Amino acid sequence: MTPDEKLKTAHFLDLAADFLGSGYKSQAKDYQFDENNVPQTPEKTADDTLEQIAAEIKVCRACALCEKRTNAAPGEGAQKPLVMVIGEGPGADEDAAGRPFVGRAGQLLDKMLASIGLSRNKNCFIANVVKCRPPGNRDPLPEETAACAPFLERQIKLLQPKFILCAGRIAARSLLKTEETLGKLRGKFLDLEAAGAAIPMLVTYHPSALLRNEEYKRPAWEDLKLLRARLEEAGLISGASKGEG
Repeated sequence: MTPDEKLKTAHFLDLAADFLGSGYKSQAKDYQFDENNVPQTPEKTADDTLEQIAAEIKVCRACALCEKRTNAAPGEGAQKPLVMVIGEGPGADEDAAGRPFVGRAGQLLDKMLASIGLSRNKNCFIANVVKCRPPGNRDPLPEETAACAPFLERQIKLLQPKFILCAGRIAARSLLKTEETLGKLRGKFLDLEAAGAAIPMLVTYHPSALLRNEEYKRPAWEDLKLLRARLEEAGLISGASKGEG
């Protein structure tokens, strides 16, 4: 048996085990297979909820990232967010906790959001373009971001955020389907076509980049002020903070 055949067989056996088990029948029945008999991410259902999406993510085996994960990190935050923050993917802390942005970069992100009156607990939802940790924190592969894309699209459609804050080059390129540099994408609002609408999206540096290079802190703060100004203009938030990020 070739390595590829072994992978396909493993996918099939995992899916069969889920179906036969008592806990996952409802999720397993929605899976589809491509021409190579590999399970694909289930599409949106009529009664879609964030909880349903999270449940599907936790048992998803649509790409190889599932093989080494401890926990998937579906996303978390407000049910009707002003801002949806989208990053690259879980790291070691997120893989252990099953939550997005909980390590050092996540703690910095919380401070960045708080500096302009935002919070994952009150008016933001935080997610990533891939829901499982890439080994060694490498960049997600195109097939991995493609496998997770339907989950993110369903989350955006349900949440209907007023704005999207895109954290980092990988997330920006994945969402915008572009090879442009972060420097050319940040500092301005771009329209992200999602859920049948154009959502204003601001690209900025990933918090982990700020931890590695303090030179990025000033431009990142300028991006945050730009987002804050747009939120105020739209009458969505008031009483701007005066911190320096």
